[in-house]
Amino acid sequence: MNIYDFVVKTNQGKEKSLADYKGKVLLIVNTASQCGFTPQFKDLQGLYDKYREEGLEILGFPCNQFAGQEPGSDAEVQQFCRFNYGVTFPIFAKGDVRGDNAQPLFQYLTREKGFQGFDKDHPLSEILTNALKEKFPEYLKGDSIKWNFTKFLVDRNGHVVERFEPTGSMERVEKEIVECLEKK
Repeated sequence: MNIYDFVVKTNQGKEKSLADYKGKVLLIVNTASQCGFTPQFKDLQGLYDKYREEGLEILGFPCNQFAGQEPGSDAEVQQFCRFNYGVTFPIFAKGDVRGDNAQPLFQYLTREKGFQGFDKDHPLSEILTNALKEKFPEYLKGDSIKWNFTKFLVDRNGHVVERFEPTGSMERVEKEIVECLEKK
């Protein structure tokens, strides 16, 4: 099994096979428009602009599971991303990324690459950890997605090669993307 075995919903409600991305390097991200990490949309768009011609695709999957930080409709989410951050990479239909109702894609991704901890040097790591302990302690258990803007890097052959937590350095994300792009 690999990433190409999955079908997801576009923000217009149509089915899209991830097999359409064969041969591309993918960065799959769960997103939210009202989160402390929302400014990462700017960095993600910058990566997309810089590496799209070399074969990078970024796929955004909005989720409202984390403190209700993505309350809008699919159309509102799309409009927010384009208007506020100039996002041109695909933003798919809103859905769950953890728990019993998680999209099969995200069940697969978290099985392939488990939680390795938050980046201790990021200024929001301690705040996020404390908030999870206080309000969502069950989120800290296991390999499930802990918060918005968790990223999964997929190589050109459809294999999950890395997971980046929302507190991870975007420089490290870029370095890993470049390494995947260099492997043909």
